[in-house]
Amino acid sequence: MVDRFKIKLLEEVVQFLDKLDEKSRDKIIYNLTKSRFSTDMELFKKLKGEIWEFRTLYNKSHFRLLAFWDRNAEIQTIVVATHGFVKKRDKVPQSEIDKAEQIRKQYFENKKQEK
Repeated sequence: MVDRFKIKLLEEVVQFLDKLDEKSRDKIIYNLTKSRFSTDMELFKKLKGEIWEFRTLYNKSHFRLLAFWDRNAEIQTIVVATHGFVKKRDKVPQSEIDKAEQIRKQYFENKKQEK
């Protein structure tokens, strides 16, 4: 199998995953890995604008990691997961999308300054 993209987890996602129980964390990581190899809208889909979501349903909890694309010449394509949360409603709250967009903007500003 050839992976379709690489995934980079920002610190906020790592902290979110560290707070979860081991089985929930393992399921999320399994789904992240699986999404790299298959086109499954239940695992990874576009939300709004430049923001996408990784989706995991485990033990009646809806886990979400928001993300965006960073196309890079060195690495085929990278999806940067911005942060995670447990979804309690049908729709992803606009505040979470806004937060992901802010993280995205900051990520690219920092990247530009590193060059």
